[in-house]
Amino acid sequence: MTRKPLRGLYAVTPEALSGAALYRAAEAACGNGAVVLQYRNKSADAARRRADADALRAITTVCGALFVINDDIELAKACGADGVHVGRDDGGPALARKALGSDALIGVSCYDDPALARAAARDGADYVAFGSMYASSTKPAAPPASIGRFAEVADLGLPRCAIGGITLARAPELIAAGADLLAVVSDLFDAPDIAARARAYAKLF
Repeated sequence: MTRKPLRGLYAVTPEALSGAALYRAAEAACGNGAVVLQYRNKSADAARRRADADALRAITTVCGALFVINDDIELAKACGADGVHVGRDDGGPALARKALGSDALIGVSCYDDPALARAAARDGADYVAFGSMYASSTKPAAPPASIGRFAEVADLGLPRCAIGGITLARAPELIAAGADLLAVVSDLFDAPDIAARARAYAKLF
């Protein structure tokens, strides 16, 4: 499958949003420049998560954005998502690839460890993510990651994603450091005008 280069705003849904409010927010983000939408909800029940995932799959299809599920390979498969994003304890990219197939988009959290990024690349990841880049209200306990990690793994030839505490003001320094994707939760979905904020991020690329 031919896929557009992974570069731009990577919208990550906030835990507090579900149902119609989530769908409106996702539409505003994806319709105004987000290249990837990740559904992340660890607290809702299975029925709610499936309903949200199905609705978001439809929205991203219309908008032309890629749709990724956080951690849950089975949900990604069930709703026909483009792929999954996995962390340290989620089985790794090889397991996700086996379950979702060769065309799936597989992202891997590498925290502040370039060795994890190299292992992820060997195991078939499509992109690697570092963070938390700054203090984050979404993951307050996450250890900080060095902005220099993007340059350290440039030789892998994979898109590099920054996550954690990202704001529009901080975004340019991350892009300059080599981040191809900016994963944003609060600064996008808490904005008074989500569509305008998404457009502002998109213009940076």
